[in-house]
Amino acid sequence: MSPDALTGQGLRLPRWRARLVLGLLMLAFAVLAGRAVYLQGVKTDFLRQKGEARFFRVVEISAHRGVIRDRHGEPLAVSTPVESVWVSPDNVRAGPEELRKLAAVLEMDVQELVTRIKEHPEREFVYLKRGLPPEAAARVAELQIEGVFLQREYRRYYPSGEATAHLIGFTNVDDDGQEGIELAYQDFLKGVPGSRRVIKDRLGRIVEDVQSLREPRPGRDLVLSVDRRIQYLAYRELKLAVEKHRARSGSIVVLDATTGEVLALANVPSYNPNDRSQAKPSRVRNRAVTDAFEPGSTLKPFTVAAALASGRFEPGTRIDTRPGSLTIGPATVRDAHPHGILTVAEVVQKSSNIGAAKMALALPARELWSTLERVGFGTASGSGFPGEVSGRLRPYQSWRPIEQATMSYGHGISVTLLQLARAYTVFATDGRLMPISLLKVETPPSGEPVLSPKVARAVRDMLELAVQPGGTAPAARVLGYRVAGKTGTAHKLVGGRYAPDLYVSSFVGMAPASRPRLVAAVMIDEPRAGEYYGGTVAAPVFARVMEGALRMLDVPPDAPMDAGPLEADPRDAVREEV
Repeated sequence: MSPDALTGQGLRLPRWRARLVLGLLMLAFAVLAGRAVYLQGVKTDFLRQKGEARFFRVVEISAHRGVIRDRHGEPLAVSTPVESVWVSPDNVRAGPEELRKLAAVLEMDVQELVTRIKEHPEREFVYLKRGLPPEAAARVAELQIEGVFLQREYRRYYPSGEATAHLIGFTNVDDDGQEGIELAYQDFLKGVPGSRRVIKDRLGRIVEDVQSLREPRPGRDLVLSVDRRIQYLAYRELKLAVEKHRARSGSIVVLDATTGEVLALANVPSYNPNDRSQAKPSRVRNRAVTDAFEPGSTLKPFTVAAALASGRFEPGTRIDTRPGSLTIGPATVRDAHPHGILTVAEVVQKSSNIGAAKMALALPARELWSTLERVGFGTASGSGFPGEVSGRLRPYQSWRPIEQATMSYGHGISVTLLQLARAYTVFATDGRLMPISLLKVETPPSGEPVLSPKVARAVRDMLELAVQPGGTAPAARVLGYRVAGKTGTAHKLVGGRYAPDLYVSSFVGMAPASRPRLVAAVMIDEPRAGEYYGGTVAAPVFARVMEGALRMLDVPPDAPMDAGPLEADPRDAVREEV
């Protein structure tokens, strides 16, 4: 048999096999055609959704936070646009060199960057860095790394920095308030983000803006009662005093006596709210409203007010403070220097502990407690500031005689500096306690009457004597203005005991005394440079701040311009009883 014959017999196939293969091919074609008709004719929505899922995205549109302004419209907190870098982990396509360059721009370690990208592969959105400045964001865009994107956000900026830090507070990376006014008015200031539907290419770039889903709503602006000029002045003078006396800290509050508005509120040490990387927790809290202290002799005017209101005493009533000590049970109240017989007015001027104690003990405990309670001690000031404390005023039913006596000169009671400043408004407004406001007031409130005008004016006259030569605070005088005020020097309470060498020095006063416009309170905690009396540590701060603030507000002088030097001779001051 020839080879051709053998080959032909080996390749011949049965006809049914060819027909089977043809049939299978036609069946497969029919199935594919049917599937195509089904998907494109019946499941059109399904295919559209799948396509949109790959290319359509809903993008959030950030809304900026409201601006915080001072009473004259000057910005204290503004939002500036920044870029944030994010990735879709499953879509990142970058080589080692690209990752190294990206890490350098973001100021991150390369390994940290890789870990950040890979630790959540199931997510579609992972932040790499928030709040990049424009120049850094531009460098990220130049790298053109697939799967790495930029998103517009807003970052808070505080033009006044440390000077207003404790009052304004700050926001976190999500632009939510964390402290101060930013926290107290979070809902008012916070903007509501918008959204829109866009088409992105495979690199994540927006190629078409399809639809606006929700318009962004910016936050509302907030106008505070604060005067930025007075705020800066108060912070500067307080900082100088804390440094001069090597004190642990200091606080100051300046109020408009006619409206109760807070014109300035500052603490030292402070922090920079624009860069909080070095800020310690102890520096962040607003000590003027969150820390309570024993006010010392700054409380004596309220003891005198209670005594005058009772009808048992008049400004000229004589009180025997001899021999310079007063024994009450097992304890003894002392004056640093024997004063002999003093009038009630001289008790305030000389700051006699014995004189104050004798007046307090002549009153029913309830009467003294009632006066202290009515002027706001023991309850928060109502400022609405986050973390504000109420201080401590114990129920009069639990007072022992020695406690009633020591409370008359500011021991056994604790207050905040804001409470103390507010309480002094009763002497500035002829007996009306003014409500505290951190927002600008359009219609001045009338205040709550808590003392008779006669008593309030009588105490104010006594406070004016305390600032004159022979009083405890001649250093509080202001050229061209009559000043009324009171010093306070108290041993500091540490661990339930009074530390013999730690003091709290304070001064609270008002001007012009003929018709007070401003009330200011200063507290210096633990001065360590030798001097610790309120008249030499806190009073000079009051004088410099009050002088500048009165000029800024164009308050007319009410005293001769040749009334004496601004810096009083220390020999004119009477040492306060501690």
